[in-house]
Amino acid sequence: MFGVGYQELLIIMIIILVLFGGARLPSLMRNMGRSVTEFKKGMSGQYDEDEDGDEPPRKEPLGAENNKTV
Repeated sequence: MFGVGYQELLIIMIIILVLFGGARLPSLMRNMGRSVTEFKKGMSGQYDEDEDGDEPPRKEPLGAENNKTV
């Protein structure tokens, strides 16, 4: 599709390894995988929603319960 062979992929991987280092690379790939998963869920419509489509109840701001008049 893009005409990228194994040699080009190897060069790209080496550049990524040099830029980000070996310590950060696993967390970077993990986060990228989670992002792709969330993107796929969003594109297929499998995101979390109520069955009836209503919005969740809104929470009152902090300290609002103390400001109510009796």
